[in-house]
Amino acid sequence: MGNRILTHKISLEALDAQWQRDLKRKLKLKEASFVILQKSLDARKKNQIHWQMQILVHSPEITTEEWKQESRQLLEDRLENFRSAGGAKQEKVLVVGSGPAGLFPALALNRAGYQVTWIERGQPVEERRDSIARFEQTGRFEALGNYATGEGGAGTFSDGKLTSRSKGISREKEFIINRYLKAGAPQEIAWLNHPHLGSDNLFSMTQNLRRELQEAGVDIRFRTTLEDMIIKQGKVQSCIINGQEETYGRVVLAPGHSHYPTYRMLLNRGILFRPKVFALGFRAEHPQSLINLAQWGRESLPGVKAAEYRLTDKSQGTHRVYSFCMCPGGQVVPAAPSEDVNIVNGMSLYRRDGRFANAAVVCSFHPSEYLGPDPDAGAVLSWLEGLERHFKTLTGDFRAPACSIKAFLAQTGSPLPRETSYPLGLKETDLWNQLPAPIIRAIRDGLYSFSSMLRGYEEGILLGLESKSSAPLQLVRGPSGAAEGVENLFITGEGSGWAGGIISSGADGLRNTASLWE
Repeated sequence: MGNRILTHKISLEALDAQWQRDLKRKLKLKEASFVILQKSLDARKKNQIHWQMQILVHSPEITTEEWKQESRQLLEDRLENFRSAGGAKQEKVLVVGSGPAGLFPALALNRAGYQVTWIERGQPVEERRDSIARFEQTGRFEALGNYATGEGGAGTFSDGKLTSRSKGISREKEFIINRYLKAGAPQEIAWLNHPHLGSDNLFSMTQNLRRELQEAGVDIRFRTTLEDMIIKQGKVQSCIINGQEETYGRVVLAPGHSHYPTYRMLLNRGILFRPKVFALGFRAEHPQSLINLAQWGRESLPGVKAAEYRLTDKSQGTHRVYSFCMCPGGQVVPAAPSEDVNIVNGMSLYRRDGRFANAAVVCSFHPSEYLGPDPDAGAVLSWLEGLERHFKTLTGDFRAPACSIKAFLAQTGSPLPRETSYPLGLKETDLWNQLPAPIIRAIRDGLYSFSSMLRGYEEGILLGLESKSSAPLQLVRGPSGAAEGVENLFITGEGSGWAGGIISSGADGLRNTASLWE
């Protein structure tokens, strides 16, 4: 009995039984089974679009000599186990935040035998979904249940992308993928090149992951806020939670990058953060049919949900302009974490069958460009929050300030289309006057570049503000991964400034706390 790993082109129309039969014939095998290791759409030639698949072939007719060393190593890497040191421990651990950067450390720490308490200041996901529906129907903001706040973090109501550019996280990624599969994720996330979960799947999966923790004995509390910490002699001595003082041996904090009160509490307690490069911009929306035509040369492909794009313009040097978090067949959503700001983001359901496509179009820069050399972390936070509040004043409510891409390029008014996926309405706004001039110039040049890369791109609209593609601050970590100078405080995920997205945030949480559970 042996195995081979090989790559194989498969037509879009081919059914599983057909390509498996063809592959057996090609390999001259009478008996074989197949496991898809990776699957990606190759659309480089619009008249030859096909699936490129990496396949594990298992057959008694394959000898071990045929199983090449690189194939064996690849398989071993994929099957590597994620282990934690078991056995009951007396130490109590507090995990704050229910996004991936808190969820997966909570799982690992519980497996290692710690007494884990897991708190979330927002609502459980069932109530959160209802709060979001009311918000979109009435425009009345709900602080504990919105697109930024509540069980599962911001990623629960997103496209649920499972891609990451982080290096050296194969073990952590495999663990995360396996936990999602156990919670009910589509099997394809194990092999698709750009897998996604969809908000509809994440809704049920988040509940399943919560039940797994509850059944394992984790103390889970919603509407529960870490208000302050008492730090003495380089350690968190106790935590103030909903007005009560509680003591834990370790604290794992995964707040996301939207909750500014947590940042300010940490800064007031002497936790060191440094300003970092981050990005600002808008969210571009187009009819999905336009993107399909530009990418595929046709409006649909058999077996493929919707066309995606990833665009970058580096002509402005440090002001790199790029698309981010592209949501095919998705919706632009009001993603404000508090009532006094106005921010947009994107989401998609698993089927990605909506009429519109959207993606962030943002420009990277360092805060020192606008706040002077070596800006204070608190000053950066205040500057960004001021900008987010400014966008609220442009409409006075949660309508999205918007303009056509053509108007942005010409810097003159142009009527908005009547239809949009954004649920709370648009207000025509001169977005080209609402961000610092160097950022506007870079985005304008980037849009010209994107329009040359993707036919018809200039026909879309821009909605603002998109300010959550990355965090503006980064935690200063000590050698153990803990916050510099506080040996038992671990800050993980997007809120730490060391990660972004579901996979990298979950992996950062696991790696950053590995010294506790390995």
